[in-house]
Amino acid sequence: MTINCKGSLIDLSSPKIMGILNLTPDSFYDGGQYKSEIQILQQTEKMLSEGADFIDLGGYSSRPGAKEVSVTEECQRVLPVIELILKNFPETLISIDTFRSEVAEKSIGAGAAIINDISAGELDQAMLSTAAKLQVPYIMMHMRGNPKTMQSLTQYQNLTQEIIFYFSKKIQQARDLGLNDIIIDPGFGFAKTLTQNYSLLNELELLQQLQAPILIGVSRKSMIYKLLDSNAQNALNGTTVLHTLALQKGAQILRVHDVKEAKECVLILDQLKD
Repeated sequence: MTINCKGSLIDLSSPKIMGILNLTPDSFYDGGQYKSEIQILQQTEKMLSEGADFIDLGGYSSRPGAKEVSVTEECQRVLPVIELILKNFPETLISIDTFRSEVAEKSIGAGAAIINDISAGELDQAMLSTAAKLQVPYIMMHMRGNPKTMQSLTQYQNLTQEIIFYFSKKIQQARDLGLNDIIIDPGFGFAKTLTQNYSLLNELELLQQLQAPILIGVSRKSMIYKLLDSNAQNALNGTTVLHTLALQKGAQILRVHDVKEAKECVLILDQLKD
């Protein structure tokens, strides 16, 4: 499988790493760490040097209970950073983590290459048509409700089957609009209990029937540290275990806080294939 980023085909036969750069003060792990231009550039350079294929910028925290952020403020957080990164690292492929079509369109205009939408167009009805118009890769995630309500919407008959059905409809909707490069994210931690998260991971290979690249975002999440009676700061080892399992079950993009360790997972498992 390949995706087209700014005219270059990215081959996903070897899994890729998406490094997280949160520009919010209230993200669950690294909120508020990257405030100055120097901090932003240092972290970007670190992730790129460690093997990140993409840098994912977010200006609106999606953790449960996160504060509302206006479109204007979200743009003020992300647009200058896109321009800053591309000025200093021109070849960087930037993903914009937003569920708002206006933010997505302005970010792509500023030089971002991918749209990463936690709501798969459910929170902004113009998002899918905007992504189709822009003809950039679009990551659609499974979630119910919104970040404030999602943890009360965890009732499923069969979680994996319902996610497959959800994506089948969403992918068809996007294809009908002319959107070509679609990536699916099963949404670990979004409207799913701890037990459901592990059940989903255990059946992750079933999502391959959708014939779309699979992105996994489990880095330092509560499904790890709550199980281990720990915290996000001490969840790297658990994260690496889950990354390894996800790759074995068909994940093609890992969205991570710790690029070096994720890259090592990919390299080791690639070696085992040879």
